[in-house]
Amino acid sequence: MILEAEHLAKSFGGVRALADVSFSVGAGELLAMIGPNGAGKTTCFNLLNGQLRADAGSIRVEGLDIEHLPPRKRFRLGVGRTFQVAATFGSMTVRENVQLALLSRERRLGSLWSSLGGAGEAAQLLARVGMSEQAHQPCATLAYGDLKRVELAIALAGRPRLLLMDEPTAGMAPEERGELMRLATGLARELGLAVLFTEHDMEVVFGHADRVIVLAEGVIIAEGPPADIRAHAKVQEVYLGNV
Repeated sequence: MILEAEHLAKSFGGVRALADVSFSVGAGELLAMIGPNGAGKTTCFNLLNGQLRADAGSIRVEGLDIEHLPPRKRFRLGVGRTFQVAATFGSMTVRENVQLALLSRERRLGSLWSSLGGAGEAAQLLARVGMSEQAHQPCATLAYGDLKRVELAIALAGRPRLLLMDEPTAGMAPEERGELMRLATGLARELGLAVLFTEHDMEVVFGHADRVIVLAEGVIIAEGPPADIRAHAKVQEVYLGNV
């Protein structure tokens, strides 16, 4: 397994966000994490990414315990992430955004006064996500769906083994959603990535996830293939009946 999360727990001022949450994701697998608002999905992602520290539990990536590492070290060990709202530098070009991520991976951010470098690898990454033709455009001029592709290229610049995608299709037009998820699926299979994603669009979830876990009030109430989750009575009661 690429990711093994065991018995994760997190509370905020006595309010339980997660309690005894355990799951794993293998190479080439897409695991969807769904649930109602306040279920603990974002908290779980922030624990995996290192933005929050768990009260209890362990997180291992390819057998290495990363629980006490900050986000930048997790990034260098192969934990990539995209966010619900695409995060890029609007005044920089598409290529420069990817080159900056490459510098971060190589721990060369202190040398920004010189040429960014990495143009060849940046070009390859942009080709993977279908953004070669926009390489010289400032990110501020891009359509939102294209920004999502750039963000994916930035995440791939870290050569991730685990890719966390927080609502990857949020804000996208319906026709763009399936296209982005097909791209993510192809990359997962080709590169052997473990992909964990959250999503409110159930067509995206049931159309692209290999497995689904359902959180409610900080605990996993169901886990299994999409068809089983769709038919799960408890999941229908607490979530699917409302989406």
